[in-house]
Amino acid sequence: MLRKRLLSLLTLALTPALLRAQTTITGSIRFGGTVRDYRLYVPRAYTGSRPVPLLLNLHGYGSNNVEQEQYGDFRAIADTANFLVLHPNGTVDAAGNRYWNTFTAPNSGGPDDVAFLTALLDSVSARYRVEPGRVYSTGMSNGGFMSYELACQLSGRIAAIASVTGSMVASRQAACAPTRPVPILEIHGTADGTVPYNGNILFQPIPTVLSSWVQRNGCNPTPIITQLPDINPTDGSTVERQLYTGGRNGSVVEHLRIIGGGHTWPGAPVNIGVTNRDISASREIWRFLRPYRLSGLVTTAREALKQQLTVAPNPARGPVTLRFGAGGLQPAQVQVTDAVGRVVATPVRRAADGSLQLAAESWPAGIYWVRVEVAGQHLYRRLLKVAE
Repeated sequence: MLRKRLLSLLTLALTPALLRAQTTITGSIRFGGTVRDYRLYVPRAYTGSRPVPLLLNLHGYGSNNVEQEQYGDFRAIADTANFLVLHPNGTVDAAGNRYWNTFTAPNSGGPDDVAFLTALLDSVSARYRVEPGRVYSTGMSNGGFMSYELACQLSGRIAAIASVTGSMVASRQAACAPTRPVPILEIHGTADGTVPYNGNILFQPIPTVLSSWVQRNGCNPTPIITQLPDINPTDGSTVERQLYTGGRNGSVVEHLRIIGGGHTWPGAPVNIGVTNRDISASREIWRFLRPYRLSGLVTTAREALKQQLTVAPNPARGPVTLRFGAGGLQPAQVQVTDAVGRVVATPVRRAADGSLQLAAESWPAGIYWVRVEVAGQHLYRRLLKVAE
């Protein structure tokens, strides 16, 4: 019933967008005596003149690649960032539901979906220019489980993964042996009734999964915890970011904990439960994945500068402190605008430690943008001002 409801809602909401799309390729390969089909989204920016990243986007149990392409949509992001999005289909089980085999080893009789996805990547890479070091995987629910399976078994090819409402089963967790640190992002609702946040007899608790990857990657076991702005107070949920840093080769484990969120994709085009609207899972996933290669974290000069800028507290009720690395900032380097782009005149005081303090007490509640000019680059931070 959930699948039928999702399909009907997506059809109503997105049919005009699909009619405009001219870059989705449907194809199939024969694997293990079975014809397996897929959809490949080729972005407008793709010319074939240079290799581009590829993102596997895997559907959940009982869903399919068409629904995942629409529900966990990356197409507009791919058009701008220029990466391929590959939507394969899982096989059909005895109950008639499509799925990925993340529950039993292939030699126990289930399909070898790691081998299938490897063959599919080979097939697509033979026809399109794929950057070998920038192949990623994400997915919803069972697709998130499968992304973890790829991180375990195909770490020599998958640079980083992101799971939405997925987890791992104990047997697969015990067998997980990646050959390199794999950056991990898990997005999960605390009120998920399908893959419970605290686990059940089948699925590992999300904190347990995160802890195992923190250990595998060699990250700091104590996370940096940030409460994200509650931009949409009517969606029934808020977001907490947990970031485990310091892993080998620049790897991290990140968790977006959707407090009160259900078994849903934050920012999805339709609601099928408590769907968070403070973030877009698709944007957060690409933001997380894109700096990673198989060789590790590759940071651009601008991104390196941006990582040194902190704006706290955020959300803020009173004064706001700006810091940039170990160096100092000058008031002339800072400009604040409101949500519609109007410059906010505000006193800026420089402290002895080089930080700057914005006198934000009198600002009306709302969203503001703090711009800091450093080394010829404009760095931006979104700031939420809440009422006293």
